[in-house]
Amino acid sequence: MESYSISRAEEMLEEIKAKRERMIEFADKHGFTGEETIKASQELDELINEYQRTFHPLSKPKDDFGNAFIRIFMIWVKSFFVEI
Repeated sequence: MESYSISRAEEMLEEIKAKRERMIEFADKHGFTGEETIKASQELDELINEYQRTFHPLSKPKDDFGNAFIRIFMIWVKSFFVEI
């Protein structure tokens, strides 16, 4: 990663931090379901997604439900064969 990218990454992280702080202020003032809070939350999501796409393009979101299902299934299969 070249120095420009590192500078941009640091800049984006600062933007994310500032947006998160602003969202918390809105939530304190208008509640979690306030229009301003929701808008700030959506903008924060967009910034985080942009950061992930730009600096971690190969990272995949984890499917916790799918992983849990696979683990349970594998335990079930193991226990089935152990009992036989």
